[in-house]
Amino acid sequence: MPINYPSMLRITFPSRSRPYVPSSPSSDTPSLQVGLMDLDFRAPSLSTILNIEKAQYWLNDYLNCICDIKDVLIDLSERIAQKEKFYFCPANPSMDAIRDMSSKDRKWEMRALTRLLHLRNELLNELGFDYIIFDTSPGIQYSSINAIVVADVVIVATTFDNSDVEGTKRMLHGLYDLFEKKTEILLNKVMYAEAFNVKRDRLYRMVKDIYQAPLLEAISCFCDISKAEGKIIFVQDNPDHLFTKIMEEIAVKIDKL
Repeated sequence: MPINYPSMLRITFPSRSRPYVPSSPSSDTPSLQVGLMDLDFRAPSLSTILNIEKAQYWLNDYLNCICDIKDVLIDLSERIAQKEKFYFCPANPSMDAIRDMSSKDRKWEMRALTRLLHLRNELLNELGFDYIIFDTSPGIQYSSINAIVVADVVIVATTFDNSDVEGTKRMLHGLYDLFEKKTEILLNKVMYAEAFNVKRDRLYRMVKDIYQAPLLEAISCFCDISKAEGKIIFVQDNPDHLFTKIMEEIAVKIDKL
């Protein structure tokens, strides 16, 4: 039976983080600084979603000690209709870069961990970032393990597909327990009835029983998202959609972890 490993987000933030409250451009709520790091070096896709075709430097270059993290940060704040500041560090999507990152040995990955720890310290303590989000590839790659070490919270995105369940269980019990990181499950593509009616409490208990980890949130299947074909930032273009409301709830819950 094939086993699929889950996708993962690692989030790190300083103890002084301000509470997350969705704000409008005119609100008096203090603006937050958020950084998104694409650590999926084997199949980078965030630059495509965010329409980043070229970059002077990539996150690959930072880990290869070619540049500073400030050189990689791309300010995308103008794209969001909020006061928050949003920065993105893309992974190089070229085939040469993918082959290069796939060939890295353990010694290089250990140096990369040191660079990630320095990245964390610089962004949080020197540049005043409130959140850093590491988006990593599914499976047990060195980049994923490094992100776990650096992060404060690990969010595992999975489904109820049997192969996903087995892969997620192996990851949780074989890896996350080792690092003793706070871990939450984000259940995707759930049938609407199970996610939003009286079965919801049962769903939370089921996830806890299966994974021995709490359920952060359940996301229902939405045909609208499939129809969008990944060509838009869905929550930005559809602020009143139920999916957007769920994302806002997830952000608030993460802040309380």
